[in-house]
Amino acid sequence: MKYLHTMVRVKDLDASMNFYCKCLGLKEVRRKDIEAGRFSLIFLAPEGQEDAQVELTHNWDPEDYDEGRNFGHLAYEVDDIYAVCQHMMDNGVTINRPPRDGRMAFVRSPDNISVELLQKGEALAPAAPWADMENTGKW
Repeated sequence: MKYLHTMVRVKDLDASMNFYCKCLGLKEVRRKDIEAGRFSLIFLAPEGQEDAQVELTHNWDPEDYDEGRNFGHLAYEVDDIYAVCQHMMDNGVTINRPPRDGRMAFVRSPDNISVELLQKGEALAPAAPWADMENTGKW
């Protein structure tokens, strides 16, 4: 068995691409527009890890989705959780569960998909402003 991808449905493709690519740092691996089915498939992955893909499914006709909590979450290991969280905050992303422990944080995509960020290796020492930040919203 081989892991292929995780699929999430997105309402606003531009907002989702901004979140997953600009803020989270994933790269587009491939894209397929299916005119007959009126949807697009966009496959994203971390640089150098093309086997760890997220498939964004964008239905062209408007459709409401639940918050996605029943989906669970995506998880990514990062080199510096504080730097990644600061970069995301600087780009307008709410840090729902700050990395108070220097190890784990949660954010949500524009479609409310939970994304877990985990510090690579050992946890970083607790540091301001993260150590005292409260949770915000759901994660």
